[in-house]
Amino acid sequence: MAVKLTKKLAKKFQNEIRFIKGLVDQPKSVGAIFPTSSITARRMASIVDLDSGLPVLELGPGTGVITKAIIEQGVAPEEIYSVEYSENFIPHLRMDYPKVNFIHGDAFDVDAIRQESGIERFDCVISALPLLNFPSSQRVKLIEDLLEIIPEGRPVIQFSYGPLSPVVASAGNYHVEHFGWVARNLPPAQLWVYRKR
Repeated sequence: MAVKLTKKLAKKFQNEIRFIKGLVDQPKSVGAIFPTSSITARRMASIVDLDSGLPVLELGPGTGVITKAIIEQGVAPEEIYSVEYSENFIPHLRMDYPKVNFIHGDAFDVDAIRQESGIERFDCVISALPLLNFPSSQRVKLIEDLLEIIPEGRPVIQFSYGPLSPVVASAGNYHVEHFGWVARNLPPAQLWVYRKR
């Protein structure tokens, strides 16, 4: 029991070091000062519809906290397609989750994601992208592009540290729903869901 706990703590520490290194090397692509909490990750993964028969698209896996939560939700690792911009995270993600389909690329290029994955439709999109680091018009376009590759009514979920949705509701062909506030995240996180109008 003590050995298992020690290994778990060591892995958490390694993930935090990796996260800090990514933050220093590419601050715009990380956008947080600490990794996402497991509580936030589980809440985000709860939107998956296991009966849809479609794979899940994850954007910005970072150290893999949300990836792990998606697997624990019941999604087979090979049914997860995860896009990471920072090449510092990719080798460790592939080592920790060898069956997950990690794509080193730009999450804003949805056409490239479809081409690289060979997948036309996903059940939902779970995003930990630091959207506030990007212009508003780019955020709106991303949400609209993502909603084109999931069935109507299915969500794109995003977290943010600000009090308002990082993608404004009036700017595109979608509606925004506040999905909750997670106090046990550092800093506390707001969760937002986007669905096609």
